[in-house]
Amino acid sequence: MNEELTAYVSAFVDELVRSGVRDIVISPGSRSTPIAILAAEHPQMNVRVIVDERSAGYFALGLAKAKRGAVALLCTSGTAAANYMPAVAEAYLARVPLVVLTADRPHELRDVGAPQTIQQIGLFGGHAKWFAEMPIPESSAQMLRHARMTASRAAAVAVSHPRGPVHLNFPLREPLLPDLLSPGLWAGGREEGTAYTAVTEGAKLPAPAALRSLAAKLSQTANGIIVCGPQDEPGFAEAVTGLAEVLQYPVLADPLSQLRSGSHSLEYVIDSYDAFLRDESAITLLQPEVIIRFGAMPVSKALLQYIHRYPQARMIVVEEGDGWRDPTLLAAELMNADPSELCRALTVCVNEAVPKRNAFHAGWARRWRRINAETRRLLREESRRYDELFEGRLFVELEDLLPERSTLFVGNSMPIRDLDTFFGNNPRYVRVMGNRGANGIDGIVSSALGASIGSEHTVLVIGDLSFYHDMNGLLAAKLHGLNMTVILVNNDGGGIFSFLSQAQLPEERFEQLFGTPIGLDYEIAVRLYDGAFTRVHHWEDFREALGRSFTEGGLQVIELPTDRDSNVAMHRGIWDKLFSRLSALL
Repeated sequence: MNEELTAYVSAFVDELVRSGVRDIVISPGSRSTPIAILAAEHPQMNVRVIVDERSAGYFALGLAKAKRGAVALLCTSGTAAANYMPAVAEAYLARVPLVVLTADRPHELRDVGAPQTIQQIGLFGGHAKWFAEMPIPESSAQMLRHARMTASRAAAVAVSHPRGPVHLNFPLREPLLPDLLSPGLWAGGREEGTAYTAVTEGAKLPAPAALRSLAAKLSQTANGIIVCGPQDEPGFAEAVTGLAEVLQYPVLADPLSQLRSGSHSLEYVIDSYDAFLRDESAITLLQPEVIIRFGAMPVSKALLQYIHRYPQARMIVVEEGDGWRDPTLLAAELMNADPSELCRALTVCVNEAVPKRNAFHAGWARRWRRINAETRRLLREESRRYDELFEGRLFVELEDLLPERSTLFVGNSMPIRDLDTFFGNNPRYVRVMGNRGANGIDGIVSSALGASIGSEHTVLVIGDLSFYHDMNGLLAAKLHGLNMTVILVNNDGGGIFSFLSQAQLPEERFEQLFGTPIGLDYEIAVRLYDGAFTRVHHWEDFREALGRSFTEGGLQVIELPTDRDSNVAMHRGIWDKLFSRLSALL
């Protein structure tokens, strides 16, 4: 037993818990033994073991999203830690708080050929908000205070805005087993019942004079829009729709903005802009003077091109902390402020400046809402005309079928884009998630399973290549008894490339480099992890399978076989009909 190590690590683990980190995802290994054992022994720490580190990283990411709080992640030394890199990069770019703990060889065993040893100092580079190399554990009063202070700081930095991952590297000497019978196991270095360092972060707002000035300018500007990208902050939906109402500005709501579903007012929420902003006549008619943007950049390429079309529009980007998310390169003003508080404060100021906006202002919003309503109607009608399984229609079906307070996790490439186009406003609360930091197709299964914790019904929509990338993530469902319905859209390859210029290549070369059909029978993989598998060929069968998956629980995989060429043709047929209808409408 190692008394020095026991005292130091137990103080660290206890302070993580006291600082609000109550969940840890652990991958097995020898060098991380003391941290793993003490985390498992702590009465207030929830431990989940995910064998593969790459999957574990994404599982922790999804869990942190679901909890809206920091989750710890622990692995042994060597390439185990390197396998966290994709999830750490996603967490950094998507602003998800993780406390990454990597065990390491002590200093005397580094760079001398010791096994399972790589360079772990600053391993994640600029994708970690903060990195610290921990000392060799000691039990002196000062070092126990150091353990607690560092744990408090790590938890605070992870959840401070902009949120993100922090990395602590622990060099540990043998013997590695802690003494669980040590008196006062969790008491080292602190007063009973108190956290070592309490960190408080307040909501940030511009000065009152700046708020009044901005409100006055917005009140005098009729043609404004509010763009809301991916984010998940309680209370924001009510705050931003309240601001939209007093300004009479339409809200272009990304599907990951949490604005398309819920009990808040949907009157000004525009859900079909990705479709009608492909039409030249609509783009010409809807010229903005000001753009207020919250959250990350939305998924829609049509929206991005629309914004680039009008560089003279004054763009105000609202950021929390020291972020700088403006890939348009057009921001005239960047405001470091709490989005919800800013919306509430501006609403008050606008009401004071102009108690009631006139009909001229209201006409702009009516124009957007009329085009949006007609587009939404056509998308639903036309998607239901196809008897074969159409990938876009899947999200029209889900809009109607998902239960109240369910979670919808959507993979990248085509699923997230079809979600954007075809999943419309609805009064039920559906929490919509995706990994849109680095936009990769890896780790989606593991992230969704992490997000499933705490949600009665979780549905993952994923393409076949993304599913293949993370099939080993399914093990978490088996080992931890998780409930998730996976809708596997299987077009045997990379369906998104059929919409891109690469599709003009000769078929043989296109299929070799981009289509990449792999011809796997995924039922075999699902059975390996004790999941239930259903392959459907008709929408009636899909509805029945989806309903059954909610009642039976566990891992349920519903495969929708689709054809890439037919899918492109159906999408383009809908666009053509939309453009024709908008031409007559406008």
